[in-house]
Amino acid sequence: MVAITLPDGSVREFPGPVTGLDVAKSIGAGLAKAALAIRIDGVMKDLTTTIATDCALAIVTAKDGADALELLRHDAAHVMAEAVKELYPETQVTIGPSIENGFYYDFARPTPFTPDDLEKIETRMKEIVDRDEAITREEWNRDEAVKFFEGMGETYKAEIIASIPADQPIGLYRQGAFIDLCRGPHLLSTAKLGKAFKLMKLAGAYWRGDSRNEMLQRIYGTAWFDKKDLEAYLTMLEEAEKRDHRRLGREMNLFHLQEEAVGAVFWHQKGWALYRAVESYMRRRLEAENYQEVKTPQLVDFSLWEASGHADKFSESMFTIHTQDERHLAVKPMNCPCHVQIFRQGIKSYRDLPLRMAEFGSCHRYEPSGALHGIMRVRAFTQDDAHIFCTEDQITSETIAFCQLLKLVYQDFGFTDVRVKFSDRPEKRAGSDETWDKAESALLAAAQAAGLDTTLNPGEGAFYGPKLEFVLRDAIGRDWQCGTLQVDFVLPERLDASYTAEDGSRRRPVMLHRAVLGSFERFIGILIENFAGRFPLWLAPIQVAVATIVSDADEYAQQVAAKLRQAGLRVETDLRNEKINKKVAEHSQAKIPVMLVVGRREAEEMTVAIRRLGSQGQEIVALDQAIATLIGEAAPPG
Repeated sequence: MVAITLPDGSVREFPGPVTGLDVAKSIGAGLAKAALAIRIDGVMKDLTTTIATDCALAIVTAKDGADALELLRHDAAHVMAEAVKELYPETQVTIGPSIENGFYYDFARPTPFTPDDLEKIETRMKEIVDRDEAITREEWNRDEAVKFFEGMGETYKAEIIASIPADQPIGLYRQGAFIDLCRGPHLLSTAKLGKAFKLMKLAGAYWRGDSRNEMLQRIYGTAWFDKKDLEAYLTMLEEAEKRDHRRLGREMNLFHLQEEAVGAVFWHQKGWALYRAVESYMRRRLEAENYQEVKTPQLVDFSLWEASGHADKFSESMFTIHTQDERHLAVKPMNCPCHVQIFRQGIKSYRDLPLRMAEFGSCHRYEPSGALHGIMRVRAFTQDDAHIFCTEDQITSETIAFCQLLKLVYQDFGFTDVRVKFSDRPEKRAGSDETWDKAESALLAAAQAAGLDTTLNPGEGAFYGPKLEFVLRDAIGRDWQCGTLQVDFVLPERLDASYTAEDGSRRRPVMLHRAVLGSFERFIGILIENFAGRFPLWLAPIQVAVATIVSDADEYAQQVAAKLRQAGLRVETDLRNEKINKKVAEHSQAKIPVMLVVGRREAEEMTVAIRRLGSQGQEIVALDQAIATLIGEAAPPG
């Protein structure tokens, strides 16, 4: 007998081995039709997998969200590869995974693909779906699989298989005449893929991600369970393109990037005004929470990074310098080891804890040029970093306080939909398993006490401790990972940080690494795209434009602007000899929230005409009243 325990706790018994599809059929015809795959004791498997021993089993359907979409997109990659091989037989297939919102496949082909080729491939993919080809798994001996793919001229695939240990069975999936290396799982047939997919773009990619290897051609696509979701995604992409921070940054004169400083931002006056508004706001929030702001060096001897363990983990991403006096220095890639150095100055007592140390720390990391993306992914950035030195008993209370601060900050910036991931120990890490057990238990308990609903992000913790990752959803439904909180028992030990306990003994503090924004550059890029450049008044780089209708009002316009500046508002004047409609259009294009329009009448009566971005009308009010109103509206939260 084989006993199958279902998610609702019920148990179904079968006289002998049974497939996942058989189990689904035993429950109901509707479920069998909707079934895509199964989870056996939590591990995703093909629906046709034979179950010979007792287990817990769940049927995966389209309602299973991310897991189901990943399965669908993996199939889409295989169907695309099959279409390419049918249309262009000389092409070699290499690697084709599912990714967030879609899939890709890398191909080796002497002739470049064109946009017209994408249309042909997409059409052939739909024909393959119509064929309803069964997708079946086969297990091969490694060496036989290598010979098979070499015989087909698929040298890249043969190279992948040859790198697998000889004693491991090789999983191949066959659909029609197409066969591919894959761990699976997959759908039952190509028809299950449906036709809610689209090929999106072409790109170059190095074989195995190594710039020393040959360049391949990558085709990106997206796939969904129904055309409604596909259309919604394509609409979101169109909106995202309109909101692209690089385009808006250029149009609004906020910043630029150039080859002479790859991965570093040239902030223009308006962009720097936005940056300072964010920084000033964060500083006020930190001061209210009793954080001590510090500043640490940019260049630090490499020995500190070796002692902390960062050199082993991040050396390839660090900028280093060898000086004339034979010192080996590193440009700081993060702030934590430097903060430990400040903590170690003088004797610390348990009465000093928790000690919250914050820094808007300028950091540098080498990111490959292909990974750079506007101001969202750069090499020079400023972290809104802080480290809380505390006792083990204070982990929970400090976590709760941090989560309250983080929620408040996100709300003030307009983000109310926040998801939390719990990232546990990575494969490459410092510290013993016992230390990690303690850190993970402490962080999970603290997250629960803070009322957080977390999902597991396996293996993505920092090398020194587990972490919480806070993911924001923006105005058009995109997710951005920003804030983090990490529990660290490792660095205080490695860098010899200690405090005197109540009983006089010397103990190690716990170090909580935390950030709210992540980096100023990336967060500002997110803000630009979230608001589409139409910032709330308190954040707007230029809050008010004072524009004249006639030149006779120039002097009054300058007086108005001076009073607004004295009130702390960011103002520009427009005294050009242009029609007022043109001025209004241009300042609207620049996304300035408020225009004060003045002419002879306004100058005589000491009034202004208030025009707000996105509104066709205007309001005539006394100047003093207008200033008082704008001061109130422009006051930063908190």
